Amino acid sequence: MKNLNICIDIDGTITDAYYWLNITNKHFNKNITEQQVTKYYIHEVMGIDAKEYEKFYEQNKIEIHSEQKLREDAQMVIKRLSLIHNIYFVTAREESLTMFTHSYLKKNDIPYDDLFVLGSHYKVDKARELKCNVFIEDNYDNAIQLSTAGYKVLLIDTNYNQKPLNENIVRVYNWKEIYSIINELLLQSEAM
Repeated sequence: MKNLNICIDIDGTITDAYYWLNITNKHFNKNITEQQVTKYYIHEVMGIDAKEYEKFYEQNKIEIHSEQKLREDAQMVIKRLSLIHNIYFVTAREESLTMFTHSYLKKNDIPYDDLFVLGSHYKVDKARELKCNVFIEDNYDNAIQLSTAGYKVLLIDTNYNQKPLNENIVRVYNWKEIYSIINELLLQSEAM
């Protein structure tokens, strides 16, 4: 039997947080740097209308997501965690990207028990359904929703999630730190 149910976001969490920057800068003729990405929503960062960004994204989503590089140590840590824990990817990506996302994870040799492509940033119901013990996320609003609902959240540090945290959220800086914290959580759960 596996120990913890670990829910993991994909974009910006297992992948580089600024994966979309080059292609988006090029398309909108901007020169935004990673340091200037202080908001989560890309149209706000770019200073363009949401509809304009949505049209660009719809036409370029496969290329945008295909070029995503994994964060350092993400694959290695997830492989180790998958040996004794359930790994569930829970992403806000639109449902049309389900097969593409399965392929991306397989291509990058990332093990998982299941993938949920929600088409929405609201993840609390899925966390509840999966009996989530810890949720790894990069979106500040998602982290607040999940933590307020009682879930432990590991918020991977980015320029766009620098607001104050509550007691259920721990800011983490890399995947090795995530591995260490999950091991501590496992020890705590075994001691109960």
